[in-house]
Amino acid sequence: MTSATQDLTTGRHVGMSIAERTRADFPILSQCSASGSPLVYLDHAATSQKPQVVLEALQHYYSCDNANVHRGAHQLSARATEAFEGARATTARFIAAASASEIVFTRNASEAINLVARSWGDANLREGDEVLLTVMEHHSNLVPWQLLAQRTGCVLRHVQVTEQGMLDLEDLRCKLSSRTKLVSLVHISNTLGCCNPVQDVVAAAREQGAKVLLDACQSLAHQPIDVSVMGVDFLVGSSHKLCGPTGMGFLWAPEALLEAMPPFLGGGEMIQDVFLDHSTWAALPHKFEAGTPAIGEAIGMGAAIRYLQALGLDQIQAWEAQLTRYLFLRLQGIEGLRILGPTPEQQAGRGALATFLVDGVHANDIAALLDLSGICIRSGHHCCQPLHRHYGVTASARASLSFTTTFEEIDRFADELQGSISFLREHS
Repeated sequence: MTSATQDLTTGRHVGMSIAERTRADFPILSQCSASGSPLVYLDHAATSQKPQVVLEALQHYYSCDNANVHRGAHQLSARATEAFEGARATTARFIAAASASEIVFTRNASEAINLVARSWGDANLREGDEVLLTVMEHHSNLVPWQLLAQRTGCVLRHVQVTEQGMLDLEDLRCKLSSRTKLVSLVHISNTLGCCNPVQDVVAAAREQGAKVLLDACQSLAHQPIDVSVMGVDFLVGSSHKLCGPTGMGFLWAPEALLEAMPPFLGGGEMIQDVFLDHSTWAALPHKFEAGTPAIGEAIGMGAAIRYLQALGLDQIQAWEAQLTRYLFLRLQGIEGLRILGPTPEQQAGRGALATFLVDGVHANDIAALLDLSGICIRSGHHCCQPLHRHYGVTASARASLSFTTTFEEIDRFADELQGSISFLREHS
């Protein structure tokens, strides 16, 4: 394998990159757009593409092992259960959890946050207690707490961002108090791209006796995650953001915390014994997993995680950091374009994305024109309406990268973006 180096004058990669080694693993990336141009997918923050090994894992389960888990004595059920629980063990190792019993499978990260709000929140929060959030949160980390506040009378407070588009730690420390019971925040913002200082947040929260929930959807596929080092109390993730199938996510929390929490949903699977007037609950993590689970999707997520681990999260992070620096370099050369969030120079560990505004041009028009050229980016509020209101806009455009992204794709995107902006300005 050719070694990889970097051209220090341009930031361009020299030699065989991780993108060159992996692009053939993703069938969707080989297609051409309706215009006949090769497809350029720069919307990885919305959902990741799936490697062949994930597609094969799904196909194998439904073709060879399709059966319900935990309930059957026959060989199909035994194989399905082994693969399903194997995916749980894989997920636990991926984030350095102490036990597979600490991994609760959910439909997605949104459901995982709702689980915490409904189970832990309803049992522990009372009128006047406070939950501390940030203005950069995805709606999935805002709405469940709003519903909790309506049910319990707890108070929601929100940490602001700095001028550079990073978490304002001083504001966080000022708003923390003995009334704060939970701090819930994103690890990497899906809009600003900033990587929040988790250990600093945890240390500040601990001084007030508050717990911390971390939304790791935008970081799990891009850097190593170790919950024992982070020190958080809850962590949520989503399969479709880490090269796995949709309809699958997970919640991590320590066993003692999960044991103390009541069930979220009732039904089959989550029970030990059922009587006409009461029931007892299954052992962890099953007491939180009512009904037939998304078996194939869990197996697919396990395959995706093993794929990422084989590539190496450190290598992925290093490659994407190079790409991000080059993306910013190209975008900063476009007149009238403003990027939201810190630059790579301001925060080296920021996420591999760039969210931007263009003077006099709507983000949706930019995305529509780029799509005609076979380039897929995101436009809109990115499920972050409060953050967009903070900046006084209703929408922005976002290009988000992956380890499969190449410098050539960034060049094509930047060139087409410049042309699209010029066209829209001429015809406005």
